[in-house]
Amino acid sequence: MRTTQKKALILALSIATPAAFAAGLPGKGVVVKPLQSTIAEETFQTELVNRALQKLGYDVQQTGEVDYNVAYTAIASGDSTFMAVNWDPLQKDMYASAGGDQKFYREGTYIAGAAQGYLIDKKTADKYHIHDLSQLKDPKIAKLFDADGDGKADMAGCNPGWVCGSVISTQLKAYGLNNTVTQNEGNYSAIIADTLTRYKSGKPVLYYTWTPYWVSNEMKPGKDVVWLTVPFSANPGSLKDLDTTLPNGKNYGFPVNNEHIVANKAWAEQNPAAAKLFAIMKLPLADVNAQNLRMHEGESSSEDIQQHVDGWIKAHQATFDGWIKEAAAAAAKK
Repeated sequence: MRTTQKKALILALSIATPAAFAAGLPGKGVVVKPLQSTIAEETFQTELVNRALQKLGYDVQQTGEVDYNVAYTAIASGDSTFMAVNWDPLQKDMYASAGGDQKFYREGTYIAGAAQGYLIDKKTADKYHIHDLSQLKDPKIAKLFDADGDGKADMAGCNPGWVCGSVISTQLKAYGLNNTVTQNEGNYSAIIADTLTRYKSGKPVLYYTWTPYWVSNEMKPGKDVVWLTVPFSANPGSLKDLDTTLPNGKNYGFPVNNEHIVANKAWAEQNPAAAKLFAIMKLPLADVNAQNLRMHEGESSSEDIQQHVDGWIKAHQATFDGWIKEAAAAAAKK
């Protein structure tokens, strides 16, 4: 082959390669409709999945924000594609009532070791020797946490409709606390912000929270606040017989949860690259906590969160690229 012909061939290949690569992306032409709850702090973990899907060529639409029960129904019906915030076992009944394993694809664990429970400020805990939620049955102890003057303890609780609110209500009744403790339900972000303000002003606080979330970075368990145990396990629905006692013998009322990526099963079967990606992605809980704290401290715009995702990918580039490679290989095998 003459030199001019070789040059022409090399030039043709260099021009064709990007297009050929794009055509070979497993997600090319496939629309993805992600969902998350209305908690802004779930955006980071959701957007990381979106980025990986985009890298595989998927046409990822803007993430919709809906209540959890609506998300499960929409994904089961195929109106939406996935969400990255399936709490197990907390949302077991929601998952099952929307179709369970017949409707959903759920493989792997995205975020492991998510804790939940009740906390009070350490100063009050130490002064009055409070270590268990049942101690608030004593009106004198409960009154320490009275924020509205009605004589009952005010607990920062959950958004209406969240499973955690049902768990809290079940436990307050089981432990005989309905006469001395009120769960304040509403916009959790606003309620917990008020709780933090009370804490910073030196007043006693009683609240429910979970990880990953920014609260435990602002009010650090063991240093600023303490977890309260419960006298025995008590849960609603199909979890009524669940033993929430930890291996160390402590019982905080909630089991340690894992968060999974859950997708429409039929869609996942048709998209093996995405299915493999959902199964292998793992995000350290501590990284979510740290990002959520940055949001709480003011870096909460959409642009900020995208920069946080950029930063995480750059810091874990080999891991991220490994996900893409393994997911693409799964599609090639089909």
